[in-house]
Amino acid sequence: MPSNYPDLHGRTVVVTGGSRGIGARTARAFAAQGSKVCVVGRDREALASVVAAVTGEGGTAVAAVADVTDAAALADVREQAESRLGPVDILAAFAGGQGRPVPTTELTEGRWREVIDSELTSAFLTVQAFLPGMLERGHGSVITMSSAAGRQPSEANLAYGVANAGLVMLTRHLATEVGPRGVRVNCIAPSAVRTEKVESRMPAEIQQRVAAVHPLRRLGTPEDVAETALFLASDAASYLTGLTIDVAGGRITG
Repeated sequence: MPSNYPDLHGRTVVVTGGSRGIGARTARAFAAQGSKVCVVGRDREALASVVAAVTGEGGTAVAAVADVTDAAALADVREQAESRLGPVDILAAFAGGQGRPVPTTELTEGRWREVIDSELTSAFLTVQAFLPGMLERGHGSVITMSSAAGRQPSEANLAYGVANAGLVMLTRHLATEVGPRGVRVNCIAPSAVRTEKVESRMPAEIQQRVAAVHPLRRLGTPEDVAETALFLASDAASYLTGLTIDVAGGRITG
């Protein structure tokens, strides 16, 4: 049964990485709570599909096409979101997903920089775009997206693991810095999640093998992550900040 957070009704939410997978599901989950949602990504058609799904369910959503490694593009997203939906209350910085395995000896400098920018620099720039308004108003909730690969060594490439570990510290540092001014910052670190990408690229037998190493014996779902995001953004989590929640089926325990 879906959660119900009445305090999220009418809030303005920005979700980066919102064109598909976890980001798209999170955008729809916020809209179902009555939030006004701006979904951000690079795929115009995919974003339009998410907006259509939200509006078809009676929600409010707009799309903003942007590269989240571009500070100027993010400033434009902020202006679009504020002019169309109102001041941003909740930021879900969920863009990323560059974990494809590459042996470290084959990881080029260019690829290293690309992954760090996609995973970590993008979150920094996204926060920089939206944080000033939250601080000015004295309230807000920021949710970053790390990964189990940032919590323990994995088969993902080294740059991805390092960037996602950096997201955990970004969250903790920022939470300490801005907490006195009314802004909360928390992080979600999923393990294997059955997104469209996983369904298309991971054979069923491999999915079963991966599920077996998780104590709950299943892969996560985008809904699992979206429900966690709703909780962290809501007043139910009003005394929580600086946390990283491992949505990992028990595989990551600390």
